[in-house]
Amino acid sequence: MEFNVKKCKLMYVGRSNGNFEYIVNESKLQIVDSKKDLGIIITDDRKSSGQYLNAYNKAIRTRGMINKTITYMAVFMTK
Repeated sequence: MEFNVKKCKLMYVGRSNGNFEYIVNESKLQIVDSKKDLGIIITDDRKSSGQYLNAYNKAIRTRGMINKTITYMAVFMTK
């Protein structure tokens, strides 16, 4: 099985890490600031705000889809 360099990403984590270029099979690895792994967004500054923003946007999209598809809503209140 061949190693696919196009699917590999490089993220620098921490302040003391030197920003080196890595070359594999004569191809330079792509440098990213964030990566999604197992549904969790990991950023180079290790803050979780990106994860919260992603979950919020997904909830807003889902709510918009529900509002578009449901044409009649009945609210029953009992006392």
